[in-house]
Amino acid sequence: MRVVTFGYQTWGHKTLEALIDSRHDVVLSVTHPPSEHSYETIWSDSVEELARAHDIPVHLAQRPDADLIARVKAAEPDIIVANNWRTWLPSELFDLPPHGTLNLHDSLLPKFTGFSPVIWALISGESEVGLTAHRMDDGLDTGDIVLQKSVPITSTSTATELVRATIDIIPEVLTEALELIETGTAVWTPQDLAARTFFHKRADSDSRIDWTWPADQIDRLIRAQSDPYPNAYTHFRGERIRVTKASVSQCIYGGTPGRVFIHEGDGMVIVAGADAHLGRNRGLVIERLRTDDGVEHDGKRFFPHGGGYLG
Repeated sequence: MRVVTFGYQTWGHKTLEALIDSRHDVVLSVTHPPSEHSYETIWSDSVEELARAHDIPVHLAQRPDADLIARVKAAEPDIIVANNWRTWLPSELFDLPPHGTLNLHDSLLPKFTGFSPVIWALISGESEVGLTAHRMDDGLDTGDIVLQKSVPITSTSTATELVRATIDIIPEVLTEALELIETGTAVWTPQDLAARTFFHKRADSDSRIDWTWPADQIDRLIRAQSDPYPNAYTHFRGERIRVTKASVSQCIYGGTPGRVFIHEGDGMVIVAGADAHLGRNRGLVIERLRTDDGVEHDGKRFFPHGGGYLG
């Protein structure tokens, strides 16, 4: 089939790469210009560079305009494939090809619609994340589903590991979905939008640790903000510290949330949970941290004894 791609960052790059390696013909690649946004400089493999290296025409745009629509029409695609396109597309575009637009979204829709789905899924305590191939419609990630594949979330999974795992299955999901569509054997399943969960873009403040959360939830936030993401952070005596490795304590610790308490295992226990004063909660053991000067610290050495509060 003749394919036009809409994509950005590593997700768009992997999608274009899979199409280049397939028997389909990429006739136009549409992508965004580079951005300095913190979350857009991380998985930043260039769609533009890959397309130009393979002599595929490229169109750069932040959002659709008349010029973009005209270029897509002139390319006469059989289908549009989108992955990590960051702005809304009008029906004039997504309904233009005979087979419409196939969008790839890195969650198991209808859960985790919107932004940073892998990070939010890990924070939320889900048992799996995955990749969904669905037909684009007027909503955001609401179209009928043709194919889904899942990736398990373990008790030690980091966002970095899960993102890599979902990127790795892009070629498999895309190739299978296009085969179903081209052969007319695709079964399109409407989403149960009553079960939809919709998450916003993450900002710096979303990485700040709230010590009133239970320790297991803080642990997931820290793993969800693994390098190279902006790490989960807190403050100690006026200094920001980024927590890079932590675990839930073995023992129960009571008191006030955020209290720097006592050594356990490989780190320092911090009292956690809104009801910590009842003495029923486990604490969070900070094992590794990074200060604003970029220096890595062992938890026990940075906190040689208990005392003071994080917040």
